[in-house]
Amino acid sequence: MAKYTGPVCRQCRREGVKLFLKGERCYSDKCGFSRRGYAPGQHGQGQGRKKVSEYGLQLREKQKARRIYGVLERQFRSYFEKAERQKGITGENLLVLLERRLDNVVYRMGFASSRTQARQLVMHGHFEVGSHRVDIPSYLVRAGEVVRVCEKSKESPLLQGMAQELARKTIPIWFDLSVKDLSGTLTRYPSRAEMDVSIQEHLIVELYSR
Repeated sequence: MAKYTGPVCRQCRREGVKLFLKGERCYSDKCGFSRRGYAPGQHGQGQGRKKVSEYGLQLREKQKARRIYGVLERQFRSYFEKAERQKGITGENLLVLLERRLDNVVYRMGFASSRTQARQLVMHGHFEVGSHRVDIPSYLVRAGEVVRVCEKSKESPLLQGMAQELARKTIPIWFDLSVKDLSGTLTRYPSRAEMDVSIQEHLIVELYSR
């Protein structure tokens, strides 16, 4: 499976905004974006003075969304085409599809400190959806489905540590979380106002509609 293997903080610097790709580190003094908030590369510090075209703005917004959710171009385009076929606003449909990814659901429920870590936990088979173990990060969780930590995985020191932190975490209102059972239910799909992602989805729609 293809994935980005370069420096993670470089992606935040390229987009000019924190993408919170490294969990708790992004909130500390060690955050690469906080120390070097300019674009990467030899001429990075001077790029802020350049005038960005309309196409450039649209492209950067698409790249930012891809990097936040950890999706490569081909799969992102597939999500867009699926969102376009659905009823409603295409941009909002796209974000809901991305939010429904199993790795994102695990992250949102507080079982991982970042989407990257959530993806790794899912791929290692630590989670069940319903009564079946699912190790596919891109699995789209449906409303009403229960996502839980597998019984054997509850002994994992990492997941035990995450469970202890759940009580102080803010969980989105479209989840019903059971700390005792280490499980959560996607009760409904979120509205655009409820999704706290700084993405201007209309720019993505304009880019793909060219």
